[in-house]
This record gives sequence, C-alpha cells and structure tokens, in this order.
Amino acid sequence: MSESRTTAEFFFDPLCPWAWMTSRWMLEVEKVRPVDVSWKVMSLAVLNENRLDELPEEYREMLETKAWGPVRVVIAAQQLHGDEVVGKLYTALGTRFHNNGEGPTREAIVGALTDVGLPGDLADYADKDTYDTELRAFHKEGIDKVGQDVGTPVIAVPGADGDEVAFFGPVVTPTPRGEAAARLWDGTLLVASTPGFYEIKRTRTAAPSFE
Repeated sequence: MSESRTTAEFFFDPLCPWAWMTSRWMLEVEKVRPVDVSWKVMSLAVLNENRLDELPEEYREMLETKAWGPVRVVIAAQQLHGDEVVGKLYTALGTRFHNNGEGPTREAIVGALTDVGLPGDLADYADKDTYDTELRAFHKEGIDKVGQDVGTPVIAVPGADGDEVAFFGPVVTPTPRGEAAARLWDGTLLVASTPGFYEIKRTRTAAPSFE
C-alpha cells in the first residue's frame, strides 16, 4: 500500500528572496517525501504596515514602492483563475524576479503571466486594491498560525499526532536537493513539533544563491 500523502500549506510573498529559496526546497521535498504543497499568499506590506517608522529606510521604501504589486497580482490570479494557478505563477514570478534578476517590474510580472498562460492584463491589479480583503484574509490565516514576530514563508502541516505544526522558515541557501532536502524536512518537523520549542537561529553570512 502506498504511503498516504499530506498537504503542507506554504504562505509566501513573491518579493522575498528567502521565501523563494525555501519554496524551491519544498519542491524538492515533494519528490522525496509524501508531501504536496498548497501555495497561499501572505504579504510583507501588510505585516509591516503599522510599523514602517521602526524599519530601516531602504526596507521601508521597498515595502512602500514594490511590495504591494506582485502579491496583489497573485491574489487576483487566484481569485479569477483558481487555486491551481498560484504555484505556477509563483514559480514564474520568482524565476524572473530572483533567478533572472529582473526584479518586481511590470515587465517581469507581465512576462511571468504570459509564461503560465494567464492574461497579461492581470498585471493591472498591481496598482488596485480590488482583492486586498482576500489578500489580508490569507495573510491573517498564515500569520495567525505563528504570530507577528516572523516574516515569510510560513509553513503549516499536520503533525504526527494530528495537531497542526506551523513555523516560519527555514531560511536556507543554497536550496537543499535530494536526500539533503529530505533530512532538512524531517529535522524541521521534529523540532517544530516539540512542545515549547520556539527558535533556532544564527547570523546569515551568505546571500540567497539562485542556482
């Protein structure tokens, strides 16, 4: 009898390079563990909107000028074309934004939409608040699982005892592949499901490696 598969919810903001790294790891996890990823949006702009004055100027400017557009386009695509387009569009956007170095430009967004067969005029939603209510609802769903003191991504998965296990991260570069991806998944679930466990952390000494 084949091993039953479980669903891991992955809450992401397409602008974040570290969430992008983790998402590519999750694609590896799907290959080596009985896990299927359900892709959902969250928003760094929403997360930080009430604390902009506390943030470094460069990060604040990024949130105010770049962070709303891409995630608004993804939520519009989800609302108009269904959940099944979210993961494909995220891959197309992330490849252009991060791997190809195009950044979150309108041209990159239109290109990503075209890459996955979606209408290019969905890019118009980057400057509209049409689906901000739905965006905020998805964001709240993800952040409520882990609390406000984190960023993106958030992963939630049923634990061995049936209770949900949710956590921020892991933050990793380069993307673990094959058995290394499997070991990181197993270890992450082990520590995250330990009652009273909250944090392991060390200073980042490398930038995301988009190999």
